[in-house]
Amino acid sequence: MKALSVLGTCSGAGKSWVATAFCAWLRGQGVRVAPFKAQNMSNTAWATADGGEIARSQAVQAEACGLEPTPEMNPILLKPTSISGSQLVLHGKAQGHFAAMEYYRNFDRLWREVTDVLDGWRDRCDVLVLEGAGSPVELNLLDRDLVNLRPIRHLDGRWVLVGDIDRGGIYAQLAGTWNLMDPDDRRRGLGAIVNRFRGDLRLFPDPETYLAPHAPGFRVLGTVPLRRDLQPEEEDGLVASDEDRGSGELIAWLRLPHAANLTDCQPWWSDEGVRTRWVALPADLANARAIVIPGSKNTIADLRWLKATGLAPAVVAAAGRGVPVIGLCGGYQMLGEGVCDPAGIAGDAGEEAGLGLLPSRTTFSADKVVRQVTAECDGREWAAYEIHMGRTEFRTPVESLHTVHDKGVARAEGARHGTVWGTYLHGWFEAPEVRRRVAAAAGMAGHRAHPLPWAEQRQAVYTAMAAHLAAHLDLDPVRRYLKL
Repeated sequence: MKALSVLGTCSGAGKSWVATAFCAWLRGQGVRVAPFKAQNMSNTAWATADGGEIARSQAVQAEACGLEPTPEMNPILLKPTSISGSQLVLHGKAQGHFAAMEYYRNFDRLWREVTDVLDGWRDRCDVLVLEGAGSPVELNLLDRDLVNLRPIRHLDGRWVLVGDIDRGGIYAQLAGTWNLMDPDDRRRGLGAIVNRFRGDLRLFPDPETYLAPHAPGFRVLGTVPLRRDLQPEEEDGLVASDEDRGSGELIAWLRLPHAANLTDCQPWWSDEGVRTRWVALPADLANARAIVIPGSKNTIADLRWLKATGLAPAVVAAAGRGVPVIGLCGGYQMLGEGVCDPAGIAGDAGEEAGLGLLPSRTTFSADKVVRQVTAECDGREWAAYEIHMGRTEFRTPVESLHTVHDKGVARAEGARHGTVWGTYLHGWFEAPEVRRRVAAAAGMAGHRAHPLPWAEQRQAVYTAMAAHLAAHLDLDPVRRYLKL
């Protein structure tokens, strides 16, 4: 097995995009390829078929490889619940909440867990595409960094370095990273990728000429222009340019401080006649035709934030005017009459009154639901999943939102109470039939849903990403290393 690692000069440089594109390109070359990220920090997660939980970025990369996502693709997932604490998910299973210093005290044990998984991949694929995190030369973290250079050394792999020209300082990014690396790590480098270029490429003809005096021997593989239409998903949900997308009638998404699985918004981007905007002020709801409360990694804290900002009464008032209000996962819990988490199992401890739009209450316990299901709407079936803590119970019966098939057994899921809808499903908007239903309820006459489910659209995007990468990079060093 060969190991190709995608490192970045900083967080948000585009490592996930490049790693996904490499996965799709290698698959197109007939290579058995799989994705891997030792440790990810993200509240955007995916439920695997065996009931495990991994970062959604590795699940997307698995799709690009033509594989079913598994916990071995992301053995450590940290899901932030506060400024200094996160829920630790190890091998797909939640282990509890840990402060940063407490987590680092377990570094040696966690590194052994990572190496065991890495060794298990050796006979299962031809190429393992590893994704780094942040920068590989954070000097204060090098002794406890298990996601960047250590896995490469362990597998005797090679790396490419992604720099983001869109944020400026590209030569400082590349030369600085190179010069802070140990010489033994430098020799594993295949080259640099200048990512997210906007404008006329003729104005940036030969970056290697300018880089060479400051990073001798460090080649530039090429410059990748930014393609907004080739962005399947971002690792942490959204980039700034995606906060306001599309044109048409507005669906307002509440920008919760601990928002989780923000990618639930993305299927709307392929539709016509709709604008999605993430909002944080009551005034932003004035012209909304529908309101979505997304998932949350700290439901009580985000519910309190809704009240403190004035968004809570604004949402209730909008529902009173007949504006559809849709809660997903944690947002579904907030729609009820109350949320109770006395032990702080899922974030802040305590009890908080909900928005009172559904006759339900949610109580948290240590049990966590992580499962894939098949959702059904208007004759369409598609894959969706649940990742949540807390059990929601209804004081009086309400109409279910839809039917799901869970291990072959059909059951009602979600709640519909007038124009207030709630569901625990992530991926619910991926079916065009669901988006049509929402648009009809909201009176969005100009809405036109893309006919293909979002999952099918993603496959076409992966193929195009691979072609885009190959068109703009000199991949000969990669080919020689992988013996392609």
